[in-house]
Amino acid sequence: MVEVFWYVYLGLLGTAAIGFLIKGEKTIFYIVDFIISIFTWFGLFGYVTHTIMFTPLVWQIVFVGGLIWDIVFSLIKGVKNEELEGIPTYIRFILMLVTTLILLGPLYYGLFNYAF
Repeated sequence: MVEVFWYVYLGLLGTAAIGFLIKGEKTIFYIVDFIISIFTWFGLFGYVTHTIMFTPLVWQIVFVGGLIWDIVFSLIKGVKNEELEGIPTYIRFILMLVTTLILLGPLYYGLFNYAF
């Protein structure tokens, strides 16, 4: 039963990544974000399907780099979000950090288990 939730989460992440690629901004930061998302998605795919891809060192680098990128990218994107202009900056920062941890926590949990 737990594997079903992992497959659903994997599908949701893949769909979101493709959706952002199609509808999102085409700046260099969003393109880099998409490329990093693809690597982390493949790592989670390997974890969920118990498929060995590359070496653990590669996935350790992807884990650390992806985690740093996602936290920094989401915080910068959230703090500069025009829809949240009425909210103080420190509250926006906390909201984006909590949202990022909730939405991407399972991704990095699986990626950590796959890498280490």
